[in-house]
Amino acid sequence: DLLNLAGLLREQGYYDKAKPHNECALKHFEEKFGPDHPKVAKALNDLAELLFLQGKYDDAKPLFERALRIRQENHGLDHQDVATSLNNLAQLLNEQAKYDEAKPLQ
Repeated sequence: DLLNLAGLLREQGYYDKAKPHNECALKHFEEKFGPDHPKVAKALNDLAELLFLQGKYDDAKPLFERALRIRQENHGLDHQDVATSLNNLAQLLNEQAKYDEAKPLQ
């Protein structure tokens, strides 16, 4: 599937080739399942991770935040995917030296 292909490309460092696959998967999931489905959250998280790796923190942050919100709404607070989203957002904030914002997420 598109997310798996994008993930493989990302792992190999082909960020520019991975991004269109991530974006296409996100669009597909939003159209098929609606904007607040867990698959949309996965696509958002994967795209945000890619942007994070590229140093595009301002672009990644709202995607991480939206993925977190969707996961919290679908799974509650005590779920592995929610923990992953919290960790990803905290890492991004730490990278931006926004330690006070990151601390409550960790």
